[in-house]
Amino acid sequence: MPRPKEQLEHARQPRTVVVVDGSNVAHSSEGDQPLLSNIIAVCDKLREEGYEPLVLADAALRHQIDDRAGYEKLVDDAAIRQAPAGTDADYFILSFARELDAAIVSNDQFRDRRKAFPDAAGRLIKYMVMKGEVVLERRTGRRAD
Repeated sequence: MPRPKEQLEHARQPRTVVVVDGSNVAHSSEGDQPLLSNIIAVCDKLREEGYEPLVLADAALRHQIDDRAGYEKLVDDAAIRQAPAGTDADYFILSFARELDAAIVSNDQFRDRRKAFPDAAGRLIKYMVMKGEVVLERRTGRRAD
């Protein structure tokens, strides 16, 4: 168990940013409606592991999410950032990941963006959310055949 001084030193260390594909994460559960609880669970897991999540989502998610009031509060608090209306959030997710040299939490393959972002596959952290628990895949990039 870390001592209080060690906890304070750990809290002062800068956290590594991880870009979270908010729309992908919200839609990752069984069922039709995207869940805010999925985004919260993934962010909590990342923070628990010492990362700082940067959540980016499609503007349309605000109209689809199960907890609209909770979602709007997180947008207002800048805990979730939305891509401009009428744009594809994937471009912003990939651009910020490149600029910040960050990993991306998403189950999307970004196949339609491979030409412009050939390094995207190497940044991906796949995940699963089940009953509020999150498992992150530690490998990034393609598996050896």
